[in-house]
Amino acid sequence: MEKTFQKNILITGGAGFIGSHVVRLFVNKYPHYRIVNFDNLTYAGNLSNLKDIENKENYVFVKGDIVANDAVTNVFSQYNITDVIHLAAESHVDRSIEGPMAFVQTNVVGTVNLLQTAKNHWTDFTNHVFHHVSTDEVYGSLGNDGLFTETTAYDPRSPYSASKAASDHFVSAFFHTYGLPIKLSNCSNNYGSHHFPEKLIPLMIHNIVNKKPLPVYGKGENIRDWLWVEDHARAIDTIFHNGKLGESYNIGGLNEWKNIDLVKYLCRLLDKKLNRSEGESEQLITYVKDRSGHDLRYAIDASKLEKELGWKPSITFEEGLEKTVDWYLNNQDWINEVTSGDYQHYYKKMYNE
Repeated sequence: MEKTFQKNILITGGAGFIGSHVVRLFVNKYPHYRIVNFDNLTYAGNLSNLKDIENKENYVFVKGDIVANDAVTNVFSQYNITDVIHLAAESHVDRSIEGPMAFVQTNVVGTVNLLQTAKNHWTDFTNHVFHHVSTDEVYGSLGNDGLFTETTAYDPRSPYSASKAASDHFVSAFFHTYGLPIKLSNCSNNYGSHHFPEKLIPLMIHNIVNKKPLPVYGKGENIRDWLWVEDHARAIDTIFHNGKLGESYNIGGLNEWKNIDLVKYLCRLLDKKLNRSEGESEQLITYVKDRSGHDLRYAIDASKLEKELGWKPSITFEEGLEKTVDWYLNNQDWINEVTSGDYQHYYKKMYNE
C-alpha cells in the first residue's frame, strides 16, 4: 500500500542552486510531506546536487519544463500537488542581455502556466499555498542610502529583472483576481555551496584556485547584500508555513559589500588556504567594461520577516564565506563536472532525449 502524505509539494527548479537547498531542507525536515522536484535540467540544474537525498521515500524527481502545459498538468495530476514552491527561473543578468526571450518564456510564461494549473487543479483554495520566490532586482537600483522594503516601487533595469517583475505581478494578480493562495518573497544575492560558477562568488573562487583572471565590472564599486543560501532556505520554510496569504516578504543577509572588496577578501582567504604568498591572488584582478544597465546598489530591509515571523540570518558573511570556500575546495569534482559540459550529455542520455 502506497504511503499517504500530508502534503504533496511541487518545488520547481529543485535541481538548481537555491532550489536544491530548499528541496534538501524540506525532504529531511518534513518526512510526512512528499517533495516533488520538477526541473528541466538546463545548464544550471544538476541532480548531483541532491545525491544525499535521492533515495528518500518522500522525494521524487520529475524532469519537465514549466512552460510546457501538458508536463505541468500531468505532474499536478499524477502526484495530486497540494502546494507549490516556485523557484525555476532563468536567473543570470548577462544571459538576459544577450537573449531576453528565454527569460520571458521561463520566468513569465512558465510562472503563469503554473498559476493557471494550480487554479484549475485545486477545487477550493483552503489548505494550499503557492509560494513564488523572486529577487530584489525587481526594485531597480538604490543610491548610497536607503533600503528596499516590501512597499518599494518596482523599477527593473535588465531583461532578467523585468521578467521577474512581470512574474511577481502575475502572482499578485492571481491572488487579487481569483483568490489563489499566494505568498511572495524577494531575496538578495545568494551564496553558498552548489552554486553554478557563472555567478560572482563561485566564479572568483574557481578562477583563484586555477590562477585565471578575476573579471570585475567597471571599478568594482557596485554594492550587493549577500544572503547565505541555507538561511534563504530557512526563510522560505518560515514564509511557506507561517507567512500571510497575499503578502510579500523581503529576505536579506543584512550585510552590504562592494564587489571589489568582496573579491579582495576572497583573494586573501584563498591565499591562506592554498598556502600562497599574501597578495598573490589579488594580482589576478582584471577590470572589464561595465555591464549594460548595471544597478549600483541593492540592499534589503528584512525587518518585516524578522518582526512578524522571527527569521534572521544565522551566521555572519565571513563565516558563510569560509564555509562556502571550504566546500568548493573540497568538491573540485563537482566544479569540474558542471563546467565541463559533460553532465548535459549525461542527463540527455539518462532520460533518452
